[in-house]
Amino acid sequence: MNRGTGGAGFIAIFTPPGEGRLATPAGLFYGWRYLKQRARGPLSFLAAQFFAAREATMSETIFSKIIDREIPADIIYEDDLCLAFRDINAQAPVHFLVIPKKPIAKLSDADEGDQALLGHLLLVANKTAAQEGLEDFRLNVNNGAGASQTVFHLHVHVLGGRPFSWPPG
Repeated sequence: MNRGTGGAGFIAIFTPPGEGRLATPAGLFYGWRYLKQRARGPLSFLAAQFFAAREATMSETIFSKIIDREIPADIIYEDDLCLAFRDINAQAPVHFLVIPKKPIAKLSDADEGDQALLGHLLLVANKTAAQEGLEDFRLNVNNGAGASQTVFHLHVHVLGGRPFSWPPG
C-alpha cells in the first residue's frame, strides 16, 4: 500500500482478490487497520461512519472477544466488572484501555443503572495508572463515530509518559 499518497491506502483496501497483497485475510486486516489509523480530513469522518455501521451489524466487538479470551491482549488489570489492557496502537509511551465487561456500545448508551460501573472504570483507570508508574495522565472517552470511536464497546483510554497539549485535537 502506498502510504505517501493520502487516499491511495483507502483504494488499495478494496483491491479484488488475487490482485496485490490485500488478497489475504491478514492483508485485509492490516488494510482496515491502516484506514482506521491513517484516514485524515473528510476521509476520517467517512471511515468513522463506515466502522460505526460495521460495528453496529456485528454481534461481537473485538473487545468482547478479548474479554472472552478469543483474541490475545496484554491484560494489565482484571476484576469482575472490567478489564484493562495495553492499546496496540499506542499514542503515548503508556497507553491502555479500561473496558467494562458489560457490553455498552458508547457512553451515551449508559443509563442510571450503570452509574457504579462508570465510576468503577475511572477508579480502575487511576489504580492501573499508578501501577504503571504514572502520576500525570490523560483520560479520553470517544462517544460515537463523529468523535472517532471505532470500536463500539465503551472504553476509557489512559495515556501517559509524555507531556500533552491543550486542546487535544
